[in-house]
Amino acid sequence: MLLLGNFLYVSVLLVNAIAILSEDRFLARINLSSSSYDPAFGAGPDSQSAKGKVINLIASVRTLMRIPLIAINTLIISYELVLG
Repeated sequence: MLLLGNFLYVSVLLVNAIAILSEDRFLARINLSSSSYDPAFGAGPDSQSAKGKVINLIASVRTLMRIPLIAINTLIISYELVLG
């Protein structure tokens, strides 16, 4: 059970880290913002580079996990306060 709890904490922390990355300040500086990505001419969605896939992953985590992360973080904080 201890291994599962640690895995849960690590995964939530990693998703939090991806979700709070600032697109203007950090991602644009290292060319990982969605506005700076320009795929090669004629490249379809199946032939995306690794950089394109990372940019899409960051954008989808920031979009889809915003509300669930609030609930998950609240549950973890309350669990740690009560039983921690």
